[in-house]
Amino acid sequence: MKFATRLIHGSHTIDQATGALSIPICQTSTFAQKSVDHFGKYDYARSGNPTREALEEAVAGLEGGISAFAFGSGMAAISSTLLLFRPGDHLVVCEDVYGGAFRVLTKLFSGWGLSVTFVDATSLAAIEAALRPETRAIYLETPSNPLLKITDLSGVAGLARSRGLLTLVDNTFMTPYLQRPLELGCDIVLHSGTKFLNGHSDVVCGFAVTRDAELAQRIGFIQNAFGAILGPQDCWLTLRGIKTLKIRMEESQSSAVRIANWLSAHSRVKRVYYPGLPEHLGHAIHNRQADGPGAVLSFELESFDLTKRLLEGVDLAAFAVSLGGVESILSYPARMSHAAMPGEERAARGISETLVRLSVGLEDPDDLIADLARFL
Repeated sequence: MKFATRLIHGSHTIDQATGALSIPICQTSTFAQKSVDHFGKYDYARSGNPTREALEEAVAGLEGGISAFAFGSGMAAISSTLLLFRPGDHLVVCEDVYGGAFRVLTKLFSGWGLSVTFVDATSLAAIEAALRPETRAIYLETPSNPLLKITDLSGVAGLARSRGLLTLVDNTFMTPYLQRPLELGCDIVLHSGTKFLNGHSDVVCGFAVTRDAELAQRIGFIQNAFGAILGPQDCWLTLRGIKTLKIRMEESQSSAVRIANWLSAHSRVKRVYYPGLPEHLGHAIHNRQADGPGAVLSFELESFDLTKRLLEGVDLAAFAVSLGGVESILSYPARMSHAAMPGEERAARGISETLVRLSVGLEDPDDLIADLARFL
């Protein structure tokens, strides 16, 4: 089946007990057992729930993995996956990683001995130069948040395999509709499912996906032991949202291309970061490994005053944290997604006080452009 068909018919599409076209919400904390010697498939809902299982199987199939694990947030997925590593291990991480990941790496995991080197992941040479004997993994975002830098996933995966390292990729911006890192040789894919996978700004969730059986066993153990699972109601809502992923991504991406080109030609916009633009530094690499540029772009304005007026004045794009909803969302990385990163660290990475990130929703692009034009 092609991707759009798999979104609808790929997994658990009809409830076998009733014939319902919508998977039931199994709202329970525990399951009755018939035998002391042989428990059923489900015993306690932290360890397994039919609604969560349906969602996990659907996400695994879309990413080309054998197992997916649903967590209570994107950060729960990231943090739980980082529990694969031990004190004394070292990770190489893309330098403009999401602020929440930066915070957990530098403020939490550093406290028990996990060390990190942040590098410009657009350079394979920089990644290789950062490797140490105690390095265990390379952690990437591509496109990165918020500067949309592009990393050569096949190149990094090959480098990692040659050194016996894992490659972890946050695929939130692209979704499996546009990019599938496991097919490019990476080991674990991470998602904030809050964003495009759910797509309706009404669920907080996260995923880790792998196609390696041993890694799946280890992550599954962590999920059950640590317990940061996704509840059945939110699993059902996310299953519902995934069914429209293709049409949402296509429509939002088409509008994002138009808006990015309009911003690029505007005199008050200093720079636009979007892999769909030919002048984007990672444009060629992105086109080799992804099926489209996505629906998120960032741009720098000529002054802080203009930035403030735009953020506080727009009507159609919500000025808010997050992205990937049916409504457009305008965010301010310096005080939102990357507020946890010290100012000097943000400045060093190019996350300026005039940088704005736009997640393009399903509104008519002419209306979005007209709304932005009132302030530019």
